[in-house]
Amino acid sequence: MDRREIVLAALAAGGENAGFSPIQVQKALFLMDREAAELVDGPHFEFVPYDYGPFDRSVYEVLDDLSRGGLVEKRNSGRYREYALTREGYESGLAKLDGLPDKVGSFLRRLVEWVRELTFQQLVTAIYRRYPDMKANSIFRQ
Repeated sequence: MDRREIVLAALAAGGENAGFSPIQVQKALFLMDREAAELVDGPHFEFVPYDYGPFDRSVYEVLDDLSRGGLVEKRNSGRYREYALTREGYESGLAKLDGLPDKVGSFLRRLVEWVRELTFQQLVTAIYRRYPDMKANSIFRQ
C-alpha cells in the first residue's frame, strides 16, 4: 500500500460518514506505522516529536491531495477542521481496507475505533505512555 491507500483505508475503518480531527488522523497513522508497518508495506510516514506528540506534515499533504481528487472533504467543526471521506473516497478506502488480510483489517478497524473514542487529552496521554520518545518537544501538560 502507498500513503494515499493507507490514509483512505484508515479513514474508511471509521465507518461511513466518520469525521476525524487532525490529531486522530495523525495518531492513527502513527500507530499503524509503529504497530503494523510490515503488514501494510510501511512505514509510510516519518513522525517526529512535536507539540502534541508524533507529527508528520506529509499526512496533511496526502489529505490535501485526496481532497483535490474528491476523495476527502475538509469540514469546519468549531475550533478545528475535520476530515471525512466523500462517498467515492469511502468506497475506495473500503475496497483497500477489505483487500487487506483479515488480521490487518481487523487491527486497523480496532485501532481507528480506539483513537476515535478517546478525548484529545486521553489520546495524547496514551501515546506518551506507550511512546515516551514522542514527548520530547511536547507543550501538552497532563
